[in-house]
Formats: sequence, C-alpha cells, structure tokens
Amino acid sequence: MSLRLAAYAVCLRENRVLLARHAPPGGGSTWTLPGGRVEHAEDPFDAVLREVAEETGCTAVVERLLGVDSRFIPAAERPAPGLPDHQNVGVFYEVRITGGTPRPEPGGAIAESVWTPLADVPALVRSSLVDVGLALARERPPTGHVAPVPVGGPIRH
Repeated sequence: MSLRLAAYAVCLRENRVLLARHAPPGGGSTWTLPGGRVEHAEDPFDAVLREVAEETGCTAVVERLLGVDSRFIPAAERPAPGLPDHQNVGVFYEVRITGGTPRPEPGGAIAESVWTPLADVPALVRSSLVDVGLALARERPPTGHVAPVPVGGPIRH
C-alpha cells in the first residue's frame, strides 16, 4: 500500500472556487484543488502556500484549518493497472489569494488555474478532493472531519 500526506487550498471568492486543471504527460485532465505532497520535514501549513504559488502563480495566506480527510483508494480504482492500494491523508486549509494572476504551472502538470463558479463544479471531471474541500468549507465541522462525502458526477481519485 502507498501513503501520501498532502495539503490542499480551498480558495473561495464571490461564489467561485480556484481550481487547477491537472493534465499529466500521459494524457487525461482532471480539475482539482491547488495543493499537493508535503515534502520531508515540511509543515503542511507551509506546504499549502508553496503549492498554491507553484501551481497557480498566486500568493496566499492561510485563513484557517478546515479539516483532515483520509481517503482509501483500492488498487482496482487506481489510474493504472498494477498500482497498489493507496491512502491519501489530506490537510485542507481555507486560503485567501493575496496577489498574482492564475497561470499554468511552469514545467509542471497544472495546465491552468481558473476561478470557477461553484454552480459549475458538479459537471466537471474532477478529483474527489474538490468535493471534500468544498464540504469542509461549507460545513465547517468543529472536529475538522466530515463523514465520507457523497460525490456525484464525473469524479476521479
């Protein structure tokens, strides 16, 4: 089994959310939240700000911790045959963009970053992380934990 610790930014502004389109070299495209892997010895708080800057070109500040999500993805649902079961532990933060203009990630897998109307999100081919982050932002559970988020539409892990 593989394990990944990651930090994600939920950036909301005027009924829009900042989403990043992940377009890996092998093809396909999925909308996700800005964020990613926490590096060795890095604090998730610092990682989310680094990831926002790298992926979107924007500067940001963390407003608050929204919660933590632990998601198990069986090998059968992984994007390529032969990959093991996977657990993703995501730390979600409410983040406010303070500067910059969204742009593609130079030399990276993020093809674009876009302020997306919340009403348009259900129709997007997106990572389940988007639904988890939006549920945490909407519900603001005192424990920082939401029950498994029911996801609909074209979801990918």
